Amino acid sequence: MSRGVVVGGAAVVTAGLIVASSIAAQQPPNPRQQPGAPITIYAPDQHDLYDGHFVISANRVHMVGSLNDPPGWNHMDNEAKTVKPVSGTAEIDVDEIKNTGKFEARLKIPEGDLVLAIDKFNEFAPCQNGGIVAYLHEHGTDSGCGDNNWPKTFVYLAGWGFGHATLNGKPLYQDYEMHFMVTQGIRDRKTLKVNYPLPNKKGPAGEVNPATQQLDFYIRSPKQEPRNTPNREVFAHFFAMEVTWK
Repeated sequence: MSRGVVVGGAAVVTAGLIVASSIAAQQPPNPRQQPGAPITIYAPDQHDLYDGHFVISANRVHMVGSLNDPPGWNHMDNEAKTVKPVSGTAEIDVDEIKNTGKFEARLKIPEGDLVLAIDKFNEFAPCQNGGIVAYLHEHGTDSGCGDNNWPKTFVYLAGWGFGHATLNGKPLYQDYEMHFMVTQGIRDRKTLKVNYPLPNKKGPAGEVNPATQQLDFYIRSPKQEPRNTPNREVFAHFFAMEVTWK
C-alpha cells in the first residue's frame, strides 16, 4: 500500500511513483510511447475517419554506392561519400489496414534502368503490424522497432516484404527482402550526411531533423556477407529527399 505525503497541499504518492518508475524501467520499449517525450498523438485507428489509404510520391532520389561494388562496401554511408543523385521516382499506394497495395521505384542509375517493387507485404517483427504500419518510432538503440543502422526516427508510414528488381528489363533480384519508410529528416538537406551517432548528444530523441521529411528504401539479399555494411551480399539502398502526399 502506497503512502501519500502532503507537500504544499498536494498529495505525492511517493511509494507508488517509485514502483511505477521501476515497472516502467523493466518494460520493453514501445515504438509508439517513447520515454521522455512530452507530447502524445492518437494512433491512426483511433480516428473515426481513418481509411488507411496512403498515396505518396517521392523524388530527388539518391543511390548509396552502386550495384557492382566489391565486397567491403558501406551502403549506409553516413558520410555521403558514395551518394549520387539518380533520376526517377518512388510511388506508394497502400492500404495500411489491409496490408495491401503497391510500392514501386523506377530509376535510371549508372548501370541502366532499375525497377524495384514489393510483391508481397510481410511482417518480420511484431512492430510491423502485418507488413505495413503508420505512426510509430523505428531504429536507433531504444525505439522498440528495427535495427540501429539508422537513428531513431518517427515513421509516418513503413512497409516490409518480399520483392524483385529488374535492370534494363531483365531479372536482377527475386524474392529479396524490401523495406521502405517515410520518416523525419535523417539526412542533412544540404550535405546529405547522417549525423549519427551524434557526438555530445543531449536530448532523448533521435538524431533527425523533424523540419524535413524523406523516404528511405532498400532491397537486400537473404544471404549475408560479414565484410559489408550492412552485412548482406546485396544491399541496394536509396533515399528520396522530396516527399509528396496525395
